[in-house]
Amino acid sequence: MLSDPISDMLTRIKNAYMAKKHEVLVPASKTKLAIANILKNTGFIGNVKERVKETDGKKEMEKKEIIVTLIYRNDIPALKMIKRVSKPGRRIYKGAKEMPNVLNGYGVAIVSTSKGIMTNKEARKQNIGGEIICELY
Repeated sequence: MLSDPISDMLTRIKNAYMAKKHEVLVPASKTKLAIANILKNTGFIGNVKERVKETDGKKEMEKKEIIVTLIYRNDIPALKMIKRVSKPGRRIYKGAKEMPNVLNGYGVAIVSTSKGIMTNKEARKQNIGGEIICELY
């Protein structure tokens, strides 16, 4: 059992970019799917699909996985850096006025708020704070 599944997802995406892969599989959850959709909408990854994991003939519970398609521009990964900010041992919360400004606005912070998971720019616009999940550029 993983202690931090979100960190595992971010590490899988980062490692797949470093290995020049075109797709990466991630075990699915609602939170991970929301984070993947934000990465897609901000242009850091190409496509996000959810599918039922194939099992070898056994009647198991339906396990889902997310297929993340990666983007390269002239053989350069679209995502250069991804850093987990809030960890299970130390949660980082910020108010709307203290939202981080990643790379002078060129980067994105993903924030978990009371209105769902969104970028730091959307949270600032809606004037709500929350837990800073990760920063990326």
